[in-house]
Amino acid sequence: MRIVKDGWPLIIGLLLAGVGVGAVGQALGCRVTMITGYGAGVVLCAFMVYFFRDPERTARGDDSLLMAGADGLVRNVEVLREEKYLETDAVRISIFLNPFNVHVNRSPMGGTVTALAYVPGAHLGTYLNSASEHNEHSSILIEGNGTKCLVKQIVGPIVRRVVYWLVEQQQIVRGERIGMMKFGSRLDMYFVKADVDVLVKKGDRVRAGETVVAQLKRKGGA
Repeated sequence: MRIVKDGWPLIIGLLLAGVGVGAVGQALGCRVTMITGYGAGVVLCAFMVYFFRDPERTARGDDSLLMAGADGLVRNVEVLREEKYLETDAVRISIFLNPFNVHVNRSPMGGTVTALAYVPGAHLGTYLNSASEHNEHSSILIEGNGTKCLVKQIVGPIVRRVVYWLVEQQQIVRGERIGMMKFGSRLDMYFVKADVDVLVKKGDRVRAGETVVAQLKRKGGA
């Protein structure tokens, strides 16, 4: 299993910390400290290996199919006005992640990365609609195939780190790795409403780069 390189400092650091505490307990003859230290080091290291796993994924179908950007549960599908990047009515699909989901994010569509931003802000509960605008988040705008897609990686009230692995004007393909929620818990995808038919609903479980969430309409279609 591939491990995200960003995770290795935590994996190794927690293991060494646990071993250090355990060794101190062993040297002092304190069995409880020794067992706790060694045990915690192994358990936390194993969890971090699991958390930072990065399985291979293959996007199915053709480029008219738009993919989930994250693993998790679809909590909202709604229509709203997105003025900053799309400048039109948009469909927002919100995916919530739990600690056991894969946290690597993937591109919903192929195209060119035309805007990147990291916005400081609040740390509201990610179940709130306002969290999309007011919480600390990253914004990734992708343009291609006659449409646009905005992806937001949103920081929650406790965990506070999301990253993207992109540069502006980079060409990416559908399903390509674009970043990671380092314990972040919500990803929003905005699609131009006039361009797509949504294929998921609230309550659906999705997998990044594998689950189709929408389909581009045929040119000239309704």
